Amino acid sequence: MPIAWFITVHNPDDATLRANAGDLARFCKILRRTPGLERGVLFTPERTHDPYLEASVPPQLAAELYFANTAAFESAAAANGNLQRLATPGLLPSLAGATIHQQVMHARRFPVPDARPRNAPGQPTCSYLVGYEGPADDLNAWLAHYVEHHTVIMARFPDIREIEVCTPSDAASHLPWPRQTCMLRNRVVFDSAAALAAALASPVRHEMRADYANFPPFSGEVFHYPMATQVISP
Repeated sequence: MPIAWFITVHNPDDATLRANAGDLARFCKILRRTPGLERGVLFTPERTHDPYLEASVPPQLAAELYFANTAAFESAAAANGNLQRLATPGLLPSLAGATIHQQVMHARRFPVPDARPRNAPGQPTCSYLVGYEGPADDLNAWLAHYVEHHTVIMARFPDIREIEVCTPSDAASHLPWPRQTCMLRNRVVFDSAAALAAALASPVRHEMRADYANFPPFSGEVFHYPMATQVISP
């Protein structure tokens, strides 16, 4: 099961704030040059409509980097690792004032009927990033329900291209930012924001909400962020 490292740059008080092209280019250049990186995805804000949720301000910038194992990630996140370059003062001036967090997780994918995007090469897809901060009264029961039931319903979304579920890892990181402690992150991927909106307007979204009511008891914030998604290749 690969390691997935999340970094989020977020100012929830400014819905208009965006990273400029220069900042994005510098950020991605560092990511691509990270030894041991197998694949990455870059996230920037998108808009859609979820019939069950009020819109919230998504992170202005986020990324998820995949490594084959814990040792590969810990090398990249060591005190002298390449990812330390992300902490260079002034690296992202267009996002000055935003808060940066990180989380190390194990990532697993679940099957979908058709994983082939219809997008032109290089065109971004759209992810719905979901996070459950927790805790759950019984984490084993909660995770079992999510994995065994909730993901099965997700796979019925029209034109869904990917389902990913991430759970926490204890990998070491020498990067300077606070760690988030989500007990689970979920990412579903569609060809576009319009395709995500169509899925959220489908009967499957009502099935998802009904199953949410069946979750074993838990507390903490749950976030849902629509994000334009671009693959980062080493």
